[in-house]
Amino acid sequence: MHRLWVRITLSFLILLSSVFLIAGFFLADILKNTYLELKEEHLHQTAAVILKAIEIDESNRDLQERIKDLSMPMDARITLIDLDGNVLADSEDDPKKMGNHANRPEVKQIMAENKKSGLSVRYSKTLGFRMMYTTIPIYEDGEISGVMRTSLVLKNIDSAINKLWISIIFVLVAAILLSTIIGTRIAKGISRPVEEMIVVTDKLKNSDYHARATSNPKGELGQLTQSINVLASSLKTQMEKIEENEQQLTGVLANMMSGVLLVNTEGRILLANRAIGHLLGEESENFTGKLHLEVGRSVELSTLIEECLKNGVEIREEVRIFFPKERILDAHLAPYVDDLGETKGIVAVLHDVSDIRRLEKMRSEFVANVSHELKTPVTSVKGFAETLLDGALEDEEILRSFLTIIYDESERLHRLINDILDLSSIEQLQIPLKVENINLTKAVYGTVETVIETAIKKKVKIKLPKKKDVWIQGEKDRIQQIILNLTSNAIAYTPENGQISIGITEGKTDVELQIADSGIGINQSDLPRIFERFYRVDKARSRVSGGTGLGLAIVKHLVDAHRGTIEVNSVEGEGTIFIISLPKKQA
Repeated sequence: MHRLWVRITLSFLILLSSVFLIAGFFLADILKNTYLELKEEHLHQTAAVILKAIEIDESNRDLQERIKDLSMPMDARITLIDLDGNVLADSEDDPKKMGNHANRPEVKQIMAENKKSGLSVRYSKTLGFRMMYTTIPIYEDGEISGVMRTSLVLKNIDSAINKLWISIIFVLVAAILLSTIIGTRIAKGISRPVEEMIVVTDKLKNSDYHARATSNPKGELGQLTQSINVLASSLKTQMEKIEENEQQLTGVLANMMSGVLLVNTEGRILLANRAIGHLLGEESENFTGKLHLEVGRSVELSTLIEECLKNGVEIREEVRIFFPKERILDAHLAPYVDDLGETKGIVAVLHDVSDIRRLEKMRSEFVANVSHELKTPVTSVKGFAETLLDGALEDEEILRSFLTIIYDESERLHRLINDILDLSSIEQLQIPLKVENINLTKAVYGTVETVIETAIKKKVKIKLPKKKDVWIQGEKDRIQQIILNLTSNAIAYTPENGQISIGITEGKTDVELQIADSGIGINQSDLPRIFERFYRVDKARSRVSGGTGLGLAIVKHLVDAHRGTIEVNSVEGEGTIFIISLPKKQA
């Protein structure tokens, strides 16, 4: 591809050459026509003079001789022609050898067309040159009796025109050389900033917004250069703002807890954030370009997307997905439109409400369980009280028995209410831990002493750990409550002649407490739920033993409060072991 200055120079030279050539053609044509007109006038005057001279000459010389004599000073050829076209005399040739001239154009203009003069320019075969012929009529007694023709060789005018063309070509070559030098300088002056601007615009097109034009030409090119530099600065500023907005949007989307999908009208995903990948069990980078049905794997979700695309209205519903695990999603879908109001796709925001719905269900179950647990002792107390009021007060044995039952039920009610309040306080973290150094071994021995009588009554043996000091940090009362609840449960669910083993294993940073029993065990299907409030493996046995159904829930929360973990392993019919790991130091 030619450089711009070369194209400008060539265009300038072609234009200049064309102007010179056209001007040369016009000038040559004007000179030629002017010369011919002058020669025509000269020939007409010559013919008139010779015709007058013939009339004055009364000598008896031959007409041929007179014509030759008269033509010599005139620098013209003279021919006399009669009405029949026969040549009567000619100043340069023998009339007898010359053919009939009646059909010659200049003669016909007089003879046939009755013009006052005739003119013809043509090549003469007789003389071998291009000639100009003019004719005038010869009158005798008022009638045309012949034609006088004068002619002139045009060799001189052709030579003059050739010289003119040589001059024009010489001037043209000189002008081209001079114009090449001047035009090149001008073209380079124009093209250099233009080419620089082309380079700058190419860089801008390739996202190099630091590119600037350094030349400073005058006039319109200078204004254009400044405009391009201003445009580049504006583009740089705009792109920085766009990049900043994109980074902000990307940051917001990446850190949103809710999943976001952008779907076009064809149902293909244009954008997906990290959270949606977590919800749907796949890296969100793999979603782009896929159909929403491929990604969501949920008929409910895909149906909502199609409905929103079709109707162009906002939709908010809960949908259930089953991959990678069952979840309940709060789906909010809305169409997005361009500046013309045309729908370009939809935005879907998906929020995992599985935990919320689970907690709502647990709350509902908790209310139902609390109501049930409170209703049982209250009903019992009310029933026995009504019996006493109906006349049983007189029987002292019945009275004592009923009052004992009423007392036991009220104690049970008291324990239930205390456990509920205690659990509520622990869950809401309203009771901060009073951290102190605790000898875990002594805490185990001290706690077991409070339940040893119950164990003896059931003939359940309790095996204690070795009396070795093992220290941890925590709240002593809460640690003892953990041991008490687990030990009481073990006694309650272990049949007569059973055994409970309590062990302590000290590690570098943690201490492990194991409480195992040889009781009835727990079914594997019940294990995931034993730490739920009011969940009982054996409801009848739990109520008989005076349990509230909140013991293990309290244990779980207290272990969590001490930044520990609790595990349970059980074989139905063989026994259960609880393993609690507690850090030695609290942060």
